[in-house]
Amino acid sequence: LKDSESPQWVVLDSAGAIVMGAPTYMGSISADFKVFMELSSARWQEMRWAGKLAAGFTNSGSQNGDKQNTLIQLLTFAAQHGMLWITLCQIPGNNSTTGSVDDVNRLGASLGAMAQSDIDVGPDEGPTEADLESARLFGLHIAQCAKRWS
Repeated sequence: LKDSESPQWVVLDSAGAIVMGAPTYMGSISADFKVFMELSSARWQEMRWAGKLAAGFTNSGSQNGDKQNTLIQLLTFAAQHGMLWITLCQIPGNNSTTGSVDDVNRLGASLGAMAQSDIDVGPDEGPTEADLESARLFGLHIAQCAKRWS
């Protein structure tokens, strides 16, 4: 992506929405995603992405893992580009005596989708089915927003 006119940048420039995902590592966005953010500065200077829809998701090994910090970083990045942020739009689950770790939005997110994967398993065993369902519903919500916005 270092070439500002590479096909990947052209796809992002022409998209109506950009959904960003990055792992949370050591309580922050991954270094690789931070590089992407910095490489987007030519687009920021021209406000090429202004008015686009944006959303975000993250995953970490811990149930909390400071994932909120990563979502805030993604939200701030989108705001700097003039993008419009789509929230998760799901009621928190697993927060009462009748709740369960199998509830949708079991981690109680609101800014975007959060997932947790045990650090000693591969992608076939994590994230949990509840987190995957939360992400699927989030994708549907983003698609509905994009359709409504267009």
